[in-house]
Amino acid sequence: MPEETSVDLRLGARADALRVRLRALLAELLPDDWTTSFSPDPAVQSVVSRVVERLAEEQLLTLSWPEEYGGAGTDIWQQAVLREEMWAHFEPRGPQYMGLNWVGPVIMEVGTPEQKALHLPAISSGTAVWCQGFSEPGAGSDLASLQLSAELHDGEWVLNGQKIWTSYAGLAQWCFLAARSGRGAAKHDGITIFLVPMDAPGIRVVPIDSIMGEQHLNEVFFDDVRVGPGAVLGEVGRGWDVIRRVMKHERIGISRYARDERVLAALAGHPSLDDPAALHEYARALVHARVARLLNYRAVALNDAGRLTDREASIARLASIQLDQEVAQLALDVSGADALVPDPSAGLLGHVEDVFRYARSATIASGTIEVQRMLVARSSIEGDRRAS
Repeated sequence: MPEETSVDLRLGARADALRVRLRALLAELLPDDWTTSFSPDPAVQSVVSRVVERLAEEQLLTLSWPEEYGGAGTDIWQQAVLREEMWAHFEPRGPQYMGLNWVGPVIMEVGTPEQKALHLPAISSGTAVWCQGFSEPGAGSDLASLQLSAELHDGEWVLNGQKIWTSYAGLAQWCFLAARSGRGAAKHDGITIFLVPMDAPGIRVVPIDSIMGEQHLNEVFFDDVRVGPGAVLGEVGRGWDVIRRVMKHERIGISRYARDERVLAALAGHPSLDDPAALHEYARALVHARVARLLNYRAVALNDAGRLTDREASIARLASIQLDQEVAQLALDVSGADALVPDPSAGLLGHVEDVFRYARSATIASGTIEVQRMLVARSSIEGDRRAS
């Protein structure tokens, strides 16, 4: 019989101390009825500003960023704790998570010295808000089919077209924009990434009503929007290389499982769980939550080692987004009719209806569940071919 070995799944004393510190800070700054930062309401944005300012003051906003770019230079697991606690508390950093999780890191990797000097200090201090201009009416899951055009005229790029499903577009100062600057042998060729100020003439934002509430979804129209050559991130026509970097950071930057674990903890001991069938579903969800956490930890570790592939990133994301909907449905079923009326006095369970509505988008946002499964299948087939 092989000797049994144990695996320590804890992140260590430093991570535990950081978690305690973050929870105390959020308990101090967040109102009892806090459920979302997706709102232009001045009261909501005032909370976001206080949280971001405090995190920046205490060097908690960009924990794992290099010190030269305004970070604290800590390890990736400190950053993982930060992501978990923010997500578990309805992401009170607001739209900052885009800049912190992937816009900033990608600019570090491929940006010019001028782009780094302009954007990284603003992101690390929490003063810049970004939105992502990727999806279009005819290019959602098949992002490489995007058609928003970028044409070079008199030394400037002229942008024309439309983006859709753009979160925070009405609040953002900058857009991380993918545009079609040419054609190539493959549809992935000829895409260029631009860093575009949202106050540039010709940009129009139109909110899209949805069950998710304000600022979750917007259309953005670009009509003869002019930007200089300094707006290009990476190489002209090689934007797909940049997009792949974005996806690598984005898929492991949203710790959905952390809020799901918090919901499950709040459900513990609920009278409805006296029913054996309900208790079975609850136990099942607890197991899925642990699996999602461990798969995400594996992806984080592989990313830190420079060995993260689409397969591991997508597997972790699949576990997270399916868990999100499973737990939201369970919480709604267990809470019953009480869940339909928000009740801040009931703590997290007073916001079950909001959790349920938000979870509806989990299998669509940041790459649909079908695309994630396709990536896993494709990488598995390629692995089998190499092995044979």
